Amino acid sequence: MKKSIILSSILLMMACASDKEESKIPEAKVQEGTFQVDLYEEGQIEAFSSININAPNISWRFGNLKIAELVEDGTQVKAGDTVCVFDPSEVNKAILESEDRLIVSRAEMEKMMAQHQLDMENLQAEYRTSEITFEITPMQLESAAHESDIKRREIELNLEKAGIALERAKEQIENRRRIQQEEQKQMQLSIDEDEARLKEAHETLDKLSLVSPSDGIAIISHNWSTQNKYQIGDQMWPNNTLMQLPNLSKLKTKININEVDISYITRDLRVEVKPDAFSDSTFTGRVIHVANLAVNKDNNSNIKVFPVEILLDQTNKNLLPGLTVSCRVVIDEIEDVQYIPLEALHTEGNIKYVYRRKGGEYERVEVQTGLTNSDYVIITEGLKRNDHVALIDPTKLEEEQKQTSEGK
Repeated sequence: MKKSIILSSILLMMACASDKEESKIPEAKVQEGTFQVDLYEEGQIEAFSSININAPNISWRFGNLKIAELVEDGTQVKAGDTVCVFDPSEVNKAILESEDRLIVSRAEMEKMMAQHQLDMENLQAEYRTSEITFEITPMQLESAAHESDIKRREIELNLEKAGIALERAKEQIENRRRIQQEEQKQMQLSIDEDEARLKEAHETLDKLSLVSPSDGIAIISHNWSTQNKYQIGDQMWPNNTLMQLPNLSKLKTKININEVDISYITRDLRVEVKPDAFSDSTFTGRVIHVANLAVNKDNNSNIKVFPVEILLDQTNKNLLPGLTVSCRVVIDEIEDVQYIPLEALHTEGNIKYVYRRKGGEYERVEVQTGLTNSDYVIITEGLKRNDHVALIDPTKLEEEQKQTSEGK
């Protein structure tokens, strides 16, 4: 666990002086005060809330979503501004093809309707002929009242035939009408489908131009296939986030905590946040969310980490989404302890020791230690207040000076 201490008093770095001459050995004074245990992790500034601008949801029939125009990252945009245009060539091609199919379908429909009308007129003419024959034959039978039985029988047979012909003509008209209606229905379905495809193509063409829904700063998202932010020429999946319009009035950052350290992290822990771009500025925040489930640190690693969200207490015109920051999470505070810089502590097996100044010289003193971090260590035994300890091994310095003198 990477830890550090914030000292309640200023560490005094000085050169230890002998009785009459200045030493070259850097020192630190044993300090007493409040010892803060913490974790350091890297994160990125994010807006607490933002509006996502996503790639349009279009059919695969219209090809890939290839970025043709794109605003620069960090551009100030207004509501209604065009922020991205995807390559429309495939959609324009689909529009032309749909228009051509529609022209052909409508022409075929007109031709078919004309043929249907002609066929129906012919069938109706045949029906009218059969109807006239059926109407005349009874009169012929009546006029043949004094004719021979054979003659009358012939006329009766003709009447039966005329009736059958009339029914057949009527059935032909009905059958033809049903067939024509089905053919017209199928042709209309084809036309409707062509019209729907043309409408979809026009709607898709409109979707290829993305406009900003509100005023804000356009923050381009990362293309995970290239590990860079999206740029002109990149392809996108439908519905993937292309950019965000962050609400800069409320900011947060996310950090990943290792499995071995996650037990120390709880909600409301205080956090110091330092942007890498201007590390002389420090902002404060607090932990607002600790993930319950671990995730892989990255796509190429099996290391498990827990995402943690930190809400910043302040905003600043220089704090923009995407900035990398160093986050110091204060885990615990221990009051009234002694501590020294880690550089002053030496180890030899299980023995820990320091070089304490005594007069103009340094003596080796064994010590007992407590918690440590990246900068300091608590001393529980072996030193007292106002002792001075060397930050380097003075015996090695003496050897180096001796070798230098002998070389001369």
